[in-house]
Amino acid sequence: MAGRINEEDIASVRERSRIEDVVGSYVALRNAGGGSLKGLCPFHDEKTPSFQVTPARGFYYCFGCGEGGDVITFLQRQQNLTFVEAVQVLADRAGIVLRVEDDGTGPGQTPGLRKRILEANEAAQAFYSQQLDSPEAIAGRQFLHGRGFDREVAQHFSIGYAPRHGAALRQSLAAQGFGDDVLKAAGLVRDSARDFFTGRVLWPIRDSAQAVLGFGARRIYDDDRMPAKYLNTPESPVYKKSHVLYGLDLARREIGKKSQAVVVEGYTDVMAAHLSGVETAVASCGTAFGEDHGRLLQRLMGTHDGLHGEVIFTFDGDKAGQAAALKVFKGDQNFISQTYVAIEPTGLDPCDLRIQQGEAAVRELVARRIPLYRFVMSNIAKSHDLDRADGRLAAAREGAELIGSIRDQSLVNQYLRELAGVLGMDLDDVRREAVRVGRRHQGVEVVTLEEPPEPDPGWPNPNDPALRLERDSLKLMLQHPLTFDASWNGVEADDFQHPGYRAVFRLLTSVEFGESWADRLRAAAPNELVQQLLVALLVEPLLREPDETYSLTHSSRLQLARVSKQIADLKSRLQRTDPVKDPSDHRAQFAQLTELEMRRKRLQSVGLG
Repeated sequence: MAGRINEEDIASVRERSRIEDVVGSYVALRNAGGGSLKGLCPFHDEKTPSFQVTPARGFYYCFGCGEGGDVITFLQRQQNLTFVEAVQVLADRAGIVLRVEDDGTGPGQTPGLRKRILEANEAAQAFYSQQLDSPEAIAGRQFLHGRGFDREVAQHFSIGYAPRHGAALRQSLAAQGFGDDVLKAAGLVRDSARDFFTGRVLWPIRDSAQAVLGFGARRIYDDDRMPAKYLNTPESPVYKKSHVLYGLDLARREIGKKSQAVVVEGYTDVMAAHLSGVETAVASCGTAFGEDHGRLLQRLMGTHDGLHGEVIFTFDGDKAGQAAALKVFKGDQNFISQTYVAIEPTGLDPCDLRIQQGEAAVRELVARRIPLYRFVMSNIAKSHDLDRADGRLAAAREGAELIGSIRDQSLVNQYLRELAGVLGMDLDDVRREAVRVGRRHQGVEVVTLEEPPEPDPGWPNPNDPALRLERDSLKLMLQHPLTFDASWNGVEADDFQHPGYRAVFRLLTSVEFGESWADRLRAAAPNELVQQLLVALLVEPLLREPDETYSLTHSSRLQLARVSKQIADLKSRLQRTDPVKDPSDHRAQFAQLTELEMRRKRLQSVGLG
């Protein structure tokens, strides 16, 4: 729903939605005395009830985790809904017709039309589900059986069947009081008064509040006169294909809980994924995955420990799948979350993969995800002969052309480093190609050689074992800076993987050590998040009282990963350098490699204490 809900209607929703009834449908409440009710908090694990509801005031509060609010807030938090969605759910429950100012449906819309459309869609879904058991629907049941779905599964996903009779739905809904004006507005019947869907298997498409917005239908008869295999509800006051995702009603809570969304290509793929334990799977409906879909998933995932979650796309390994990955990559800057791709080597989609190899194979497909940019760069490398200098140059130019379309400078530099590593080329050489590409595009921002501005770092998980060394090293630097030399024992900003820790290190190297150093660091922090992280690292206890040897051990281990990466990159370049044609370059690289190997051994020795 677009636009602003009338404030009086919101007040009516709060007044007529008794908080004890709404909360009581999710939480077992008991009398706690003094007019209050008590139960186990639904927002965190606990054994002793600390969740309290006060009906007289219309509020809830948990003394364990600090969650609190009114009936709308509770539904938002419990069902992972927006404010507007929560209000709409409660309004439907209380029988209140909401008045919306500028709801994007055009002038002169009949009051209450949206509510009637949703009611008609709900009635249609019940009708279609019932028809799946009819004798006529045997072809539909055979189709589902062939895809590995029995009747119980069909009921779980509310799958239905549209009779071949051209007016069966219209007649049924007319008997329930729905006029043609509502049915046409909902996209359930055509202007000719015939049913929009006939002779097809149907899937209801719901929003995150579980309201039926429309349907997706698949052809099952050879004589179906509609040319498209899949047919979707036309645009309506409630159904906008660029704003809906199939499976969202089933996946929304797991998406919020796991901060992950898996985007598959079809309705049966969503079903196969959920049945296999991948309960965050969704699919776009009749259109390509777009910016609005990305924003919808981002809202549902939220932020956990400063992280924005991950979106995993499943594509076929063929050229069409690679093209789809490229399209998503070009829009990658629209995502706050990290984007990944999961490719099945056999080319099977999740539904066929479940049929042929079992549910564990579907889970494994998602588990094998790789960063989207890495997949794209690898495909570029495979399309050129990297043993030839002109092949490497052509690959660098193709990659630079693609990267040149990305506006986020922090992503640009990350992608250029990845491309250089894949091609076995020097980073500056690849970056120069990117600059040339940028200059050829009029009106497109040119990729610069300067270091990009530090992105919003996010809040790192303090319990992440992969980042434990980074956190402990920063705590030593901030709390006991005198145990390090003037160059911080050779530590560099790139030694920190997490942008939050990297931002703190850059901050402490930019402020000269001396009197009131901690206060001056706080004052110089680029934003509140870095300032809060700095304070946490300043006060967090250390495992032991450090000395110079202890700090040197940490700094050596921290540098080891960077040096190992440099060695791997240099070895890749060395393999592609012809010692006969470029003897001087080959000798120089070999000497550099020897020096790096010696440095790695020293760091390993010191790092082991």
